[in-house]
Amino acid sequence: MTDFKTLVSFVYRRFGDMRRGSKVARIAYDPQIVRKRFSSNFFFLQLLCSLLSRRLSTDFAKKMKLLSLSLFVGLSVLSATVSCLDNGLARTPPMGWLSWERFRCNTDCVNDPENCIGERLYMQMADRLVQDGYKDAGYEYVNVDDCWLAKERDSRGSLQPDPERFPHGIKFLSDYIHSRGLKFGIYEDFGNFTCAGYPGVVGETMDIDSQTFASWNVDYLKLDGCYSDPRDMDKGYPQMGLYMNKTGRPMIYSCSWPAYQVFSGMAPDYSTIAKHCNLWRNYNDIDDSWESVETIIDYYGDNQDALIPNAGPGHWNDPDMLIIGNFGLSYEQSKSQMAIWSILAAPLLMSVDLRKIKPDYRDILINRNLIAINQDPLGIQGRRIYKNKGIEIWARPVTPVSGEVYSYAIAFLNRRTDGTPSEVSVVLQELGLINTLGYKVVDLFENKDLGVYTPKDVLHVSINPTGVVIVKAEVIASIQRTPNFIRPVFTENENFHVPLHNSPNFNVPFVQNNFQQPNFRRD
Repeated sequence: MTDFKTLVSFVYRRFGDMRRGSKVARIAYDPQIVRKRFSSNFFFLQLLCSLLSRRLSTDFAKKMKLLSLSLFVGLSVLSATVSCLDNGLARTPPMGWLSWERFRCNTDCVNDPENCIGERLYMQMADRLVQDGYKDAGYEYVNVDDCWLAKERDSRGSLQPDPERFPHGIKFLSDYIHSRGLKFGIYEDFGNFTCAGYPGVVGETMDIDSQTFASWNVDYLKLDGCYSDPRDMDKGYPQMGLYMNKTGRPMIYSCSWPAYQVFSGMAPDYSTIAKHCNLWRNYNDIDDSWESVETIIDYYGDNQDALIPNAGPGHWNDPDMLIIGNFGLSYEQSKSQMAIWSILAAPLLMSVDLRKIKPDYRDILINRNLIAINQDPLGIQGRRIYKNKGIEIWARPVTPVSGEVYSYAIAFLNRRTDGTPSEVSVVLQELGLINTLGYKVVDLFENKDLGVYTPKDVLHVSINPTGVVIVKAEVIASIQRTPNFIRPVFTENENFHVPLHNSPNFNVPFVQNNFQQPNFRRD
């Protein structure tokens, strides 16, 4: 244990902003606590992996990660071999453009050359990302989805694109996207075939396929799960990740692992998934409809206690693409999807024809206030804290932080369709906002300063049907700093009284109740 303490002490001294007297340091230095933590969930290894990937220089981090992994494997406190996703990527949710929802598997480039899955489409979308301000707002990935492949591998057994729709090859397309200052993503499937019936990645091809992706300078791989046995995924997805790391090419790893296990009735092991994937799908594909968006919102609210603990820098829950600007969402509904996806710390992957999107929908997608919430460096996924009579309140802790008091993004979502806005009033302290110096509150869509509110002040919002109001309540303090591994704990309270004033039937007087304040603890 002496060498272990030496390593921990060195790491902490290197960081400079952690002290041995902190709770995290006490955990690391106490052998009994270390043994207990390792036997349950390998807490400290996860913590150290996170510290190394966040805080250290690249060369130093790589050396220390190898040292720490070798050391940990040799410790008697370990009951199994563990590892962390060692690519240092996706420290905030990925942002970019993805073809699937909007363009699906349109392979008819003869009759529909503007919209078919081919190199022309992706090159044009890359151009629009740069020219129309999306890149400047943070959208950086151009991701090819299913149907890019030829029906057969080449004579060497390697994957190859359809030669008519990608006449210059994938490396040409990757180089073009990189030349625009963007990053390139591609799709494959952990199965005999992709969902559309093209060649998949199976065990014996993982090595060569990973090398192929690296040779094409791929930055992001989405690995779907059609035509596979969900029982094989606990082994297969990590195996593919190891081959990807082996290439030396940094590639974000997007997994569909838990989604297929959920569909088959299995309970995904999210703590393991988070160690091997940068992001993962866990529910149905999104369709171009408000109903589809609502089902995803419900799933994330109803299952938040299982989903939230595994999200954070480098590993994210993925509720699927943004469909803003297509055919199925109204303007208000589009704002609602953007707001909730930002609260959820979700990847922001647009699937829309950027050549034809209307300006007001484009403005939603490049709203810097919402993007800042989504990309908040704390990486804490928000949660639903209230749901009643069609009104929901979602909250997410964000920076800046003063001591153990967070700022918050708060979304008021109106699921009702009765034709008139709903008026909602709530006392800040009932939302867990307890900073005695108060909060500066800003409406993020309107970019309007609403003033300073103390915990006992009442915040009033008017929410359009199927719409949203999202505010940021920024903590007021003389000194603001980022905390070390402190995460607030919310519990959803169905008895939390929010008055609705939009009809005589909802003139409920505001009643301050015993809504439990968030507890703060160090993870």
